[in-house]
Amino acid sequence: MADDGTSGTTAATGPDAVAPEDAALQEALAAAHTAIWGYGVVGAALPAESRPAVVAAEQAHRDVRDQLLELLSGRGVRPVAAAGAYALPFPVLSPTDAAALGVTLEDGAATAWTWVLDQATERATRELAVATLTAAELRAVGWRAQAGRTPVTSAFPGLPG
Repeated sequence: MADDGTSGTTAATGPDAVAPEDAALQEALAAAHTAIWGYGVVGAALPAESRPAVVAAEQAHRDVRDQLLELLSGRGVRPVAAAGAYALPFPVLSPTDAAALGVTLEDGAATAWTWVLDQATERATRELAVATLTAAELRAVGWRAQAGRTPVTSAFPGLPG
């Protein structure tokens, strides 16, 4: 991993090639899009008193999305767009299901950010990946507890388990 100040975009070749770091950032952006959409479902299935956590989680993913849109655009990479809708991994019929979906969304984000961390060539990208991965795991801990899952923590967030 080089910290020579050059953008990760210089490693790719060919007119449509994307540097590995930028490709990983695109996957993280796609995970943010998914989480933003998914938290609408989570919020709809939870009682009103549980919604502040949903709003905070959704806003965290919106903030990351906005940061990635700016970062990728600044590198001359066209950011991946959000889909109109996403397939749910399971039916969300109860507050427990909603919390489990929150876990799934945060685990998906953690997986994407682990990949960014692996592919990062720039220090700033690694720092962003560590901070965002940590935040995703902290949110996942709350959702795991609410879903009744144990253990509530993951020894290695973003890695198979």
